[in-house]
Amino acid sequence: MTRSRPIAFIASAVAVPLISLGIAACGGGSNDNNATAATAPPTTASGQAATLGTASAGSLGTVLVDSKGDTLYLFQKDTGTKSTCAGACASAWPPLRASGKPTAGSGANASMLGTTPRSDGKPQVTYNGHPLYTYSGDQSPGDTSGEGVNAFGGLWYAVSAAGNQIVGQASGSSSSGGGGGFSY
Repeated sequence: MTRSRPIAFIASAVAVPLISLGIAACGGGSNDNNATAATAPPTTASGQAATLGTASAGSLGTVLVDSKGDTLYLFQKDTGTKSTCAGACASAWPPLRASGKPTAGSGANASMLGTTPRSDGKPQVTYNGHPLYTYSGDQSPGDTSGEGVNAFGGLWYAVSAAGNQIVGQASGSSSSGGGGGFSY
């Protein structure tokens, strides 16, 4: 019995510094990690940067686009910053999501950017108070086939750099000569 006491003492003496070292290693870099996270750009739910900019969209003129060059739309049925598009609506008109504050590229006004919680509690990007959506019917960057569509109880419109709806003729894609790409 007297022999087990020294072994227990030695095991404890070795375990305490090892546990302390393990705890310090896990928590020691937390301040550096927080600084990095704070300076990292926000990302969409798919992991892409939540940056908005503008692009030429043929007869509609200059429209707001996401970082992939996809046209962004507003839904007239939305009330303020609250989205009324869920379920099948959100499948056809995917909300533009972001984790963190979105950033403004060239042509977009940073002071108009924000987020609003959706019914699932996760944020949706807003511009000038309008929740923003892409359209599943747009096949390529610069497409505006969602313009003026009456679906899910309201009209859908592309958004201008000023944050207003653009009322015009929809086109299947951007005009020739480029211009449909994302502008920083």
